[in-house]
Amino acid sequence: MTGSSRGRRRGGRLGNLVAIGAGAALLAACAGSSASYQEAALKASEDGDQKTAVSLARKEVERFSGPDQCSRSANVNCGTLALAYGALAGYQIMGGDRTGGEGSFIQAKGALSLTDPAIRASATGIVYRDVSEAFWKAGDRARATAVFKEGRAAGGDEYLYMSSAAHEAEPKPADPAADMKAADAQPTDAKAVDGKVTDPKAGDPKAPGSRPAAAKLVNPRQSDRPPTN
Repeated sequence: MTGSSRGRRRGGRLGNLVAIGAGAALLAACAGSSASYQEAALKASEDGDQKTAVSLARKEVERFSGPDQCSRSANVNCGTLALAYGALAGYQIMGGDRTGGEGSFIQAKGALSLTDPAIRASATGIVYRDVSEAFWKAGDRARATAVFKEGRAAGGDEYLYMSSAAHEAEPKPADPAADMKAADAQPTDAKAVDGKVTDPKAGDPKAPGSRPAAAKLVNPRQSDRPPTN
């Protein structure tokens, strides 16, 4: 494995660990319990076993999908349920089940709408980040970028910007130095000779687009006069 690939793998794992850490904090805030299938599902996914990851994520969804956990009358664990649905959507997408992933994503959005406003921005950032990153890894960068933009509009916080699509969606600043170099590289027909700027095409009637040299004006009366001593 090359150094650059090691760096990319470390960066990806670090991003996942930070997102999972944020998710764990939200789990503790919402559910009051650290027991979760999320870390086991993440490990299975990183090992390439998306089927197991999906199965574990479904168990997490089941824990918090009851009406006493997340509903209009009881929203104590809606943030946790949103995270669980977001993770499930990501594993489904990476496993090739895009339809199932989009369905789980819709369920996650529904749970987010009922989430406590105090943690909604963080939950939104993590859910949209998970789904966007899944599409990115699955090769659908257009959809990944669209999900990122949707999450940004929905109020996702800094966790959303950990997604790979964030770099594609954010406008890139102009490079004045590059513009100056491009301008300097433009060809010019003029050249300096003995400190004067001349046109190499001037005076050459055979050159395409050439301009004839200016004729010297002579007074005919003066030219007819014989030289005087």
